[in-house]
Amino acid sequence: MRILVTNDDGIHAPGLDVAETIARALSDDVWVVAPESEQSGASHSLTLAGPLRLRQVRERRYAVSGTPTDCVLMACLHLLKDQPPDLVLSGVNPGSNLADDITYSGTVAGAMEGCALGIPAIALSQDPAGSRLEIDWSAGEAHGPAVIRQLLAAGWPQGVLMNVNFPGIPAEQVCGLSLVPQGHYDMLSTEIIARTDMRERPYYWIGLRHHETVPAEDSDLGAIAAGRISVTPLHLNLTEQAVLRKMRETLGRMSLKA
Repeated sequence: MRILVTNDDGIHAPGLDVAETIARALSDDVWVVAPESEQSGASHSLTLAGPLRLRQVRERRYAVSGTPTDCVLMACLHLLKDQPPDLVLSGVNPGSNLADDITYSGTVAGAMEGCALGIPAIALSQDPAGSRLEIDWSAGEAHGPAVIRQLLAAGWPQGVLMNVNFPGIPAEQVCGLSLVPQGHYDMLSTEIIARTDMRERPYYWIGLRHHETVPAEDSDLGAIAAGRISVTPLHLNLTEQAVLRKMRETLGRMSLKA
């Protein structure tokens, strides 16, 4: 099995090494193609306004001057075009990708692009349970291979990717695995933080702050809060079928005339 590993935190990110360790527990044929620099929050963006640079770091390890989407495309359509990967792993992200945050995530987008190319793909994220400077990666390292083996054995349809989050606790304290839907943050506030540099010119940071609430038990947020690994199938087709059916019933014969 050929495995492609990518991420959104860059070629030197510690989580990328964790993902590669997980991949090597599953196969000897592992390739790493990751962004040259951090691309957190890049979502499913694609570089179209400029060229991409590809740099070989060492054997089967490359850096791309672009987004996670660019990396997967470069790997599958250029580097590995004669033998594309059988699995795409994106991560491990130093921070959870749960609930509303999924739409921003470059980690999820890396798996999304693999999925769009018809390749089974899994996004991997590690809840920090505190400071991102002192992350305990043991939950993913210890349980990641077994989780992925079980998912691959079960299989899933094309157009679907798996979003896996590990709780921020030591591996031996993980309480199990939950198959759960995407949750929703009760309160998610975005702040624009204004500062001034040494030349008295303004600059700005966008800050996302989650307010502590009690999450729904049957959700990715609830699983992580309970010390369980969350697994959520995500679909590339964003159509809301129930609403579509309802609107067809009520508006299906709409006229262009007022």
